[in-house]
Amino acid sequence: MANVIFEHVVKKFGDVVAVNDLSFVLEDKEFLVLVGPSGCGKTTALRCLAGLEEVSSGEIKIDNKVVNDIPPKDRDIAMVFQSYALYPHMTVFDNMAFGLKLRKVPKDEIKRKVDVAAKVLNIENLMKRKPKELSGGQRQRVAVGRAIVREPKVFLFDEPLSNLDAKLRVQMRTEITKLHQRLQTTFIYVTHDQMEAMTMGTRIAVLNLGVLQQIDTPQTLYDKPKNLFVAGFIGSPAMNFFNGKIEKKDSKLVIKADGFEVEIPKEKNKTYEYLEGKKVIFGIRPEDIHNPEFLPAGIKPALIKSIVDVTELMGNEIFLHLKPRENDPVYVARVDPRTRVQVGEEVKIAFNMENIHIFDPSKNPENPIAIR
Repeated sequence: MANVIFEHVVKKFGDVVAVNDLSFVLEDKEFLVLVGPSGCGKTTALRCLAGLEEVSSGEIKIDNKVVNDIPPKDRDIAMVFQSYALYPHMTVFDNMAFGLKLRKVPKDEIKRKVDVAAKVLNIENLMKRKPKELSGGQRQRVAVGRAIVREPKVFLFDEPLSNLDAKLRVQMRTEITKLHQRLQTTFIYVTHDQMEAMTMGTRIAVLNLGVLQQIDTPQTLYDKPKNLFVAGFIGSPAMNFFNGKIEKKDSKLVIKADGFEVEIPKEKNKTYEYLEGKKVIFGIRPEDIHNPEFLPAGIKPALIKSIVDVTELMGNEIFLHLKPRENDPVYVARVDPRTRVQVGEEVKIAFNMENIHIFDPSKNPENPIAIR
């Protein structure tokens, strides 16, 4: 069991900065997910921790010990890669036992550890098979089992589910979450899939262009994103954004955007009144946009007119692609499945103004900061 500390870690490949001044503390037994788009630096950060890449500057600590100059084999970590990397000529048992044999672990101890890992992963009946006789999910379990038998201080997972089909991915992410609960060991998991991040991690670190944008619990990231990038990355479908301006109208604060105008709730006026007359970005999640006929209880709706561009029936809900006016940008609403609308129809839509997000471009034009 161990904590993990990144202190101002930088990793450069020539002139390219892959990881830029990354700092965070991962407590013992935590499950941290590194998430972000392709090329954001998440896998590079993981490889630096594993010792597969040498850091350009900064320090990495495992169990409060600096490991920058310690070889990978001596860092007491185990890594599960995107590719299963199983030896095709070996049985499942031999694949799982191989690392222990290299370390000269006694045979009876090897068998005990492999048997325990196989039971945890429910693969006892596969021990005599070879990788070609296994399904994708079974191969992934074997790869995880090979890491478990090491009994490392830290488990590292580098997009381990990306080669699986959608149904199996859901099943395996549940299995990995259960595994963390059973083993009570420090886990660091890399993925570009924000749904995996939201459902698995005790905390999530969102990266973009090598820079840590925000690290917090899944719910806090969803409810209180720090900036426009995090707000747009966390949540599916993504948050809707509108260019607008905050103005005062009859002693009320309103947001004027292309094609519509909505009133800011009075209790939020103190937060946003300093933005009067300024351009802002108005954000609202699709799940906070409703059909007025089926409004949830206790929300403060603001009604606007929009034109239906596309409808997507999901069974338990409908995704409506809407635009305030014919040539305006499209936004998405998740509405009640009883909603009956036609493409091209003009409808009234209700914004839940309790859950709005306002971003101030003046503080950072490239990645506006959320105002709270």
